[in-house]
Amino acid sequence: MRLRLPVERPTEPPTGYKIAHPVLSQDGTRAGFTGVSLGGALPYGVLDDASCVYGRRHRAPARLCDCGFHCVHDRTAVEALLCTAEHRSAVLLEVSVLGAYIRFERGFRYARQRVRTATVGPCACGAGPVALADAGWGRPGWRALSPACAGCVRARRSVPLAGFARLAGEGLRVVPAATAPSAGPTADGDPGVPELVAEAALLQARLDWFQTQLARLGPPGAGGEGRG
Repeated sequence: MRLRLPVERPTEPPTGYKIAHPVLSQDGTRAGFTGVSLGGALPYGVLDDASCVYGRRHRAPARLCDCGFHCVHDRTAVEALLCTAEHRSAVLLEVSVLGAYIRFERGFRYARQRVRTATVGPCACGAGPVALADAGWGRPGWRALSPACAGCVRARRSVPLAGFARLAGEGLRVVPAATAPSAGPTADGDPGVPELVAEAALLQARLDWFQTQLARLGPPGAGGEGRG
């Protein structure tokens, strides 16, 4: 007798939670995410379909395989993962589970997903994030990003939180961990006051850094005095 899994037909897509690393394409025109475990070598977009990480030709999620997107039901359990050293720079994603899925005790394995909200934690120094900056590692064609405050961004390749959301598209909302969900972009897609303040702080931090570098070089022409 063949065991058949129960069939569910929800009226709305189930909601799940996961962690991932934000990534920026090499040319800086696209944004997405990459997982922290199985399938981490395959960056995905805000709205994307899963594929078998083992290169098999079946559709994900296959019952006898581990392929497919993964998420859990409990947001608190996902937040606990962010306490570990290897996941401190990851962001928390709230996703809609789309397409076929397999339900487990703690979550789902599924075929298609939409990332609705990305919650960004503090900078490594503990200050609130204003941007996602080059984390110093990546995947082929993609730079991994980590939360950065205005003082720590300096000359690193970075993108403001609202800018990352625009590049990712599909209505993604990117919010700092301490900011309520309502503080995100406005209904018409324009950045709200918190996003504009963050971008202004990022620009000011970069200006301060460039002024410091210019001060070290001295006034124009100072290096050529006394030379015949």
